[in-house]
Amino acid sequence: MGNNRISISTCPVCGSQDIKEALTAVDYTVSKETFPIWQCEVCTLRFTQDIPGEEFIGRYYQSADYISHSNTGKGIVNRLYLLVRNYTLKRKRNLIISATNLSTGSLLDVGAGTGAFASAMRKSGWRVVGLEPDTQARQLAQQLNQINLQPSQDLFSLPEKSFDAITLWHVLEHVHNLQGYLAQLKKLLTAGGRLFIAVPNYTSYDAELYHQFWAAYDVPRHLYHFSPRAMNHLLSMHQLKLLSIKPMWFDSYYVSLLSEKYKTGAGNLLKGAWNGFVSNNKALANKERCSSLIYVISH
Repeated sequence: MGNNRISISTCPVCGSQDIKEALTAVDYTVSKETFPIWQCEVCTLRFTQDIPGEEFIGRYYQSADYISHSNTGKGIVNRLYLLVRNYTLKRKRNLIISATNLSTGSLLDVGAGTGAFASAMRKSGWRVVGLEPDTQARQLAQQLNQINLQPSQDLFSLPEKSFDAITLWHVLEHVHNLQGYLAQLKKLLTAGGRLFIAVPNYTSYDAELYHQFWAAYDVPRHLYHFSPRAMNHLLSMHQLKLLSIKPMWFDSYYVSLLSEKYKTGAGNLLKGAWNGFVSNNKALANKERCSSLIYVISH
């Protein structure tokens, strides 16, 4: 899919030059191209190497199977995802209310997809601004959820200290301008505001089990692959405080089902579901081993 690749010579989180290749993964969703994944030996961040630049990456999102942009119910895994989503939307809303101590307030949803969460929060009485880079997803948000999302670059022109809650549900791993985003998100939070960042966790059991077939590597769309340690490092660089880490129990099932498909070509639903269950079981003793984690953050 063309050149224009970015070669990364220092860690995108801590700036260390002590980086080396950890594994190679395939883009199973769109291009079938191969991308190396490197690891920083200092903060343990993993990152996709030779990524397409911001203006070239759009085509790697053009897939009918890309659930957050198309809302597709195609295939059993995506049907299960949509079924579970109503439950997880309630869980997310309850988390925001308990972490902010507010029943209503102002919320910014960054990378809103087709607007399901932004719309649910608006129905709960919150004042919501949603940002989404993909034009098609913004149009779908209008059709499906009657919510008008703004382009992502509007993030940098929003008024400072104007949001009680800012959410990035599986978004930060997609952002080229990582440090710039963190600095801006901090500016946009009110004094008692909370930032919620959900990302996959490559130190989970399912990531170790599936290795290069782990669906949450999702190269080249996922530019970074966080460990709890790397996230801690990133937050401390911006003088942000990590208040708590919440596991996303359903993600291990979704990711294991997809990983099983990538690994075997056909996918064994039972085996994928079992591996998701085992991964969650191992994370019961240490939630930082869960497939995906929500980081709850304050100033």
